[in-house]
This record gives sequence, C-alpha cells and structure tokens, in this order.
Amino acid sequence: MKLYFANLGRHQATLSRGLLFVAVILSAASVFGWALPTPDKHANDDDKPLGKVPKLPVDSLPAEISATKIPGGFNGIPEAPADNATTLEKVKLGRKLFFDPILSTDGTVSCASCHQPDHGFASPDPIAVGVGGKVGKRNAPSVINRVFGNKFSWDGRDDTLEQQVLGPLKSETELGGDVELVIGKIKNNPEYVQEFHVAFGSDSKPPTAETVTVENLAKAIASFERTLTSGNSKVDRFRAAEYEALSKEARQGLWIFESRGGCWKCHSGSNLSDEAFHNTGVGFGKPDRDQGRFEATKNPSHEFQYKTPTLRDIEFTAPYMHDGSVKTLREVVEFYNRGGAADDPSLDKKMAPLNLSEQEIGFLVEFLKALSGESVLNPPH
Repeated sequence: MKLYFANLGRHQATLSRGLLFVAVILSAASVFGWALPTPDKHANDDDKPLGKVPKLPVDSLPAEISATKIPGGFNGIPEAPADNATTLEKVKLGRKLFFDPILSTDGTVSCASCHQPDHGFASPDPIAVGVGGKVGKRNAPSVINRVFGNKFSWDGRDDTLEQQVLGPLKSETELGGDVELVIGKIKNNPEYVQEFHVAFGSDSKPPTAETVTVENLAKAIASFERTLTSGNSKVDRFRAAEYEALSKEARQGLWIFESRGGCWKCHSGSNLSDEAFHNTGVGFGKPDRDQGRFEATKNPSHEFQYKTPTLRDIEFTAPYMHDGSVKTLREVVEFYNRGGAADDPSLDKKMAPLNLSEQEIGFLVEFLKALSGESVLNPPH
C-alpha cells in the first residue's frame, strides 16, 4: 500500500510538471506572438505550414499625403479608373483600412503586416505569412509606385489595383478568406459606416451601412495605394544634370546597368520595370516549382514567368525574388551575373552571363541603392 501511494504521488508530480510546462508555452506564445497550430474549420488547410504571425504596424506615415504630386523622374501620374476617381475621402478611408486588422478574420493581421512601411511596403519574411501563422507560397512585393503598374501580383492575375486588393481578402492563407465576415464587422462599426458614407454616399441621404461593400472597400484601399510613390532619387537628380548627386561608384554602376549589364532590357522606363513577365531561372531544380504566370493564364509558354518588379526603393525590400530566396542586393547581382539558371530549358532569352568582376558587381549594387527616392517614408527636406 505504501508503494502504491508513493507511485501515485510520483505520477501526480509528473502530471503537474507537464501541465506547468504547457502553461509556460502557451504564455510565451501569447507574449511573443508565436503561431501555434489551432483547429481550423477548413479541412484542406490542415497541411499548410505555420510561421510566426507578422507584426501589426501602426500608421506612422505623415499626416498629409499628396495624391497629385508627380515624383521626380516621372512625367505624370496615370489617371485612376473611371469608376474610382481618387478623392481625399477615399484615400483617408483606404489608409485607415490598410492598417486595420479588422480586415482579417481573426483580427491579427492587416494589409500593412505584409506591406510594412518601415520595410519599403514589402515584407521581411521570405514568404508571406497571414492569419494564424499560415505561410503562403510567394514573397509579398512592395506596393510602392504601383500607380504606374498595368498588371498586378507576381503572376499578373489582376488587371487593376482594385482587383489585387480583393485577392488577400479572399485568401484563406492571407487575410482569412471570409469576406462576408469582414464586411459584417465593418458594418457593425459606426465610425466606418460614417466614413464609407462620406467617401461613397450621397449628401442627400443619412449614413447607412449600404455603402459598406466589398467593391467600395477595394476602391478605398486602391486609392490609398496610388498615393504611395517614390521618385527624385539620386539617379533622377543625376540625370537632371545634378552630377554631384551620384558617387563615382554609383556612376560606374549606372554605366554597367545601361550597357554591359543589359539590365535596362527588363528594368526600363521611369519606374524601371517593363511590367512584363520573364523566367530568370529562380526556383529551377526545386521540387514542386511554382509555375508563375501559367497559374493565371494556363498558357504553357508562360510557365515559370514572373512580373518584373520596380527597382525603386529596392534596398529596403529584402529578401528578393518571388520566393524570397535571395537575401541581399549583392546576391541578386551575382545571380544575374551568372546568367540565372543556365540549365533551365525555358530561361528567358534575355538572360546571359554578364562576366562582371567583383568590383563591378559592387558598382552595380551602389547604383541600385541610389534608386531610393523621396516618398512618404523619406519626404523631401
């Protein structure tokens, strides 16, 4: 009998220590924002990997953001769609929604979680992480200068910013996928009902929740994103005859960019992007390789192609490539110096080894850094 009670005491002590360990882990998860596996109503989501839930940035942008200022280096700003003319009211509403976790089904992440202002409106995570720590399949690109774009998302599946905004809302991995739930939460918020009415309602009617729609939400956020521009970089000023704006190293990099490097073939125009799609060999040889633009078009010739990103403010948006596989700008240049993945049978014909020296690679990196410009994050002095 003594032995029985002794064993029982040891079992109870072991159980107590186990419960204490679980409590400590749960407490740490709460404090540090660790994403622990939780039951999911979507059975087909059970195999999605989990990561650390991204931070929830606060709006620390300047109080006033111009929707009409033309950034240096550009000749103008494209007009907004005819059914979504840019207004200060829409921009203000879209800005608030962009930073509000109300857009996620569990209230933990916002648009700004993947497009963090202090990271060039991109994500520091190689692959975007959304609600519940669910990891997606691609890096979250910057939304800087998307007003100059004509295709959106890495595979170009969206023709307008308004369409692109709806993608994360509908995604179970990103904002949760329950659009009706999100709209319901907004309709139950009197402050938002008033702001949607101001942006989209009629002056002759009192505020009602009828203006709180998915379409209007997308229009508001798209209107805000069209104000996120960057220009008047050191390179722009150099090209405008302010020759002291560029260091000697960056000037050498500019020469390589426009000549031996052939970078201009894809990174062309004022926004340094042809807005086209190319297979540079990223991901070649990996199992279950992301098929890129093919997923949007189902055209076999588009397999493994991705949209050319802008190079503006690129020094702030690491890691790079659609899969976040390249950590630094130097590694990016080294990748292209090798000609990408030369063994890839569908490699873009514009890809070829550059045969740059180590010093020349450094020059090109300095040029890329000099493309950081004046923006809402770096206002002109």
